[in-house]
Amino acid sequence: MSTDVPRVAKGDQLPELHIPVSRADLVRYAGASGDFNPIHYSRRHANEVGLPDVIAHGMLTMALAGRLVTEWTGDPGSVLHYGVRFTRPVEVPDDEGALVEVAGKVSAVHDDGTAKITITTRSAGQGVLGGASATVRLPE
Repeated sequence: MSTDVPRVAKGDQLPELHIPVSRADLVRYAGASGDFNPIHYSRRHANEVGLPDVIAHGMLTMALAGRLVTEWTGDPGSVLHYGVRFTRPVEVPDDEGALVEVAGKVSAVHDDGTAKITITTRSAGQGVLGGASATVRLPE
């Protein structure tokens, strides 16, 4: 967290992130994660299993949302807990890609120097993660 932020209070909003996701990003993530399920790169395969288009990996979506917290704290090691529920996939059309919009707010500040952050993640106007939250250690 930036040193120009003297105190963290319940209700504080974190700076929003708007993250573009392209098919090329999905290919790079597949290589890094080893998840080469064709629903992440082939529209035909996605359609065969009932999806309208190629979708982003759920764990990639979760990681993008987590960036909101790590960029705010400035220290990935400050994240003590992070959890989400996957509620809707992020569709990634071939030409235009997708935009993942992440917002968050401080929902609690605890006496032990930690804070709970509630995270909202949307794509194409719909929520894609439910119950997303992180507990972070605040700087002393």
